[in-house]
This record gives sequence, C-alpha cells and structure tokens, in this order.
Amino acid sequence: MVRVRFFPAEGKPIDCEVEEGASLLSAGQAAGMALEGTCEGQMACSTCHVVVDEEWFDRLPEASEDEEDMLDLAFAVERTSRLSCQIEVTAELDGLTVKVPRDSHDMSRM
Repeated sequence: MVRVRFFPAEGKPIDCEVEEGASLLSAGQAAGMALEGTCEGQMACSTCHVVVDEEWFDRLPEASEDEEDMLDLAFAVERTSRLSCQIEVTAELDGLTVKVPRDSHDMSRM
C-alpha cells in the first residue's frame, strides 16, 4: 500500500492508503475528495485537477501535451497542477501530498 495525503479545500488533511496501480483520481474519490472525474479518466475534462506538493512534482512522470491542454481549462491552475486521472500511484510515490483546489466540485454528490 502507498500512503497519500490529500488536502481538501476546506477541512483537515486526509491520509489514505492506496493500492499500487490505482489512479490518484480513484484514490481521491475513495477518500471523499471533491474530484468529480466526469470523463472517468479519459482526459476529456479537467474535473480531477489537483495541485501536487512542490516536493513531489518533479518525481512524477511529465504531463503529456494532451494533459497540459486540459489543464488550460481547469480553475485555479498552479505550476504544479496535474490531472489526478493521469497519475498512477506507485511505490515511489509513498507519502505523496496533493491539494484539491477550492473551486473543485463533485456534482455527483449534490
């Protein structure tokens, strides 16, 4: 299991354990984060946008051009923004820390 810490827009950090090979999107959803993932990981939306902690950002594989294009549509993008559906949780990411932007909403929970 890989440890991941999510910082929701409001409230306390949520620590969770994730199976290797899972997407960061599915891990965030399981932890109750407001990550809608409307396109179900097909990289056709930006509703799973997260901001990766500076310490971890360079440890991730580079974002594809398609991911960068989708991030252009996301709210509150920062230099370390990524789409959580494109991040596979691996043992090398044990301790990964990400923030869920304030403008994130999961319409399926309303």
